[in-house]
Amino acid sequence: MKETSDHELIKYFKTFITGHRLEKMEKVLSMRTRYLTVALENIYQPHNASAVLRSCDGFGIQDVHIIENSNLYRENPGVSLGTSQWLTMHKYRNNTENSLNAINKLKKDGYRIVATTPHHKDKNLEDFDLTKGKVALFFGTEMHGLSNIVLENADKYMKIPMYGFVESFNISVSCALSLHNLSHRLRQSNIKWELTHEEKEDVLLEWMRNSVKNAASLEEEFYRRHS
Repeated sequence: MKETSDHELIKYFKTFITGHRLEKMEKVLSMRTRYLTVALENIYQPHNASAVLRSCDGFGIQDVHIIENSNLYRENPGVSLGTSQWLTMHKYRNNTENSLNAINKLKKDGYRIVATTPHHKDKNLEDFDLTKGKVALFFGTEMHGLSNIVLENADKYMKIPMYGFVESFNISVSCALSLHNLSHRLRQSNIKWELTHEEKEDVLLEWMRNSVKNAASLEEEFYRRHS
């Protein structure tokens, strides 16, 4: 019943969106994936956090998981350029075990927890095996990296090879490099990385709600007519 009503609501919202806008939404949606997802743990610099969102959108990553422990996540609109409205944001902030809750939720959903940090068991980015299942890339704070909770519960560890004096890239660069490599290889593979039909409809409906003027009022009117 819900699927039918959502489908009809999408058809209704389409009458308020230009053909060009709708074509762009459907084209972008066809390239979205949930095979890769990104988790940001305790990020406190708005510039870096917002640049990560921009990279996720640009590389077709639909879900971003925001873990707020001691630092509140803040967005810089001048950097993110509104990309958060096209992403599905999952926030973990109301518990003393936010990081562990995020890990457990992602593992339950079938993701491998991948800590992006040098480790004695790490793999270079180029050598990371995508065929073993869905991947949740965890990125830590600019100053201290990932927490021990993430490091102790990670399934895999991945690093970007470095050849200079610096020991690491900042988080926004690390995320962009990782997503460029992994999303390109993913789309060149035989892995089923696309969203399902139901997922596409759910995401499209959210995009329409964020795009159509007075969407909440229009949706109320739609359900009054169909009640």
